[in-house]
Parts: sequence; C-alpha cells; structure tokens
Amino acid sequence: MYQQIVSQFRGHRHFPVEISDFEAGHGRRVRWQLRARNATEAIRQRWAGASWIIELIGDGWRDGKPFHHIHLFITSLRTSPKALLRLVRQRWAIENQWHWPRDTQLGEDAHRYSQRNGVQVLALLRTLALNLLRCNGFRSIRAGLIAVAHDINRMLGWVGASLSGTG
Repeated sequence: MYQQIVSQFRGHRHFPVEISDFEAGHGRRVRWQLRARNATEAIRQRWAGASWIIELIGDGWRDGKPFHHIHLFITSLRTSPKALLRLVRQRWAIENQWHWPRDTQLGEDAHRYSQRNGVQVLALLRTLALNLLRCNGFRSIRAGLIAVAHDINRMLGWVGASLSGTG
C-alpha cells in the first residue's frame, strides 16, 4: 500500500489540492507544501473509509543545517485543504511539546523497564516534571532542569510541600 501511495505523488501529475505555508522560529526556517488527492479505489479497498492521500514536504533549515522530509498520510477526514495542512502540522506540535522533550531531555526512550508498573509510574513523573517546569515559567525544559536540579526545596514548593527541618 505504501508503494501505491508513493506512486500517486511521483511524476508530473495534477493535484486537486496544493497548499503551502512558511514557518520561522525556534532555529527553523521551513516551507511546508501539502499535496493531496482523493484516495484511489485500490487504496480505499485496503483502507476502509480513506478519503484523502496526502504528501507533506518540509524543506528548510533546522539548527543551521538543511533538511528535506517527505511525509505521507491517509485520512478519512473530509475537510478543506487549509484544514488538512493545519491538522497535519498540529501533529508535530504535540510531538514537539510532549514526546520530543520527554525523550531528549528526560531520556525516556533510553530506559528499558522490566515491570509494567515502572513504565507507568515513570511516565507519570515525567509528565509531572514537564508540567511543573512549564507552569513555573520555564519555556525551555533544559533550562528548567538546570535551574532546579539541585534545589529540592524549590521543586517541593511547587507542589506545596517542604522538607521538615529545613528553613
């Protein structure tokens, strides 16, 4: 099915939906180009309810380095091209806000747990840590971790607790 979708975006074909957007910030300059067309009958047979097949191309610079990414999607949504682009890009907002910091700043993917409870408890603690840092004015998770890593009283104060016997 992947090859069927890829083949729909190759060559000089007409795309009923083409829309682009430009994003600058956070060390990035990216041009997003979304191309979409109705899912073919063959794709709809294999993916029930498929409405659109989408190709999203990201070209630009990230942290001073050029990049070019192509992402393919299938959706059952029946919506406007502008809404499709917004929805697809929101997926990265979630990734950037939650998954990326959990992995890069808190090392979540590096851990291997032997007990299921450990996975759930540590995921909860990571979420708590990220929320506490954000609620206390840290836009950068790394800066927040550096600022409070050796200040247990400050961290406990955020949750209304303190170490007994300390002033």
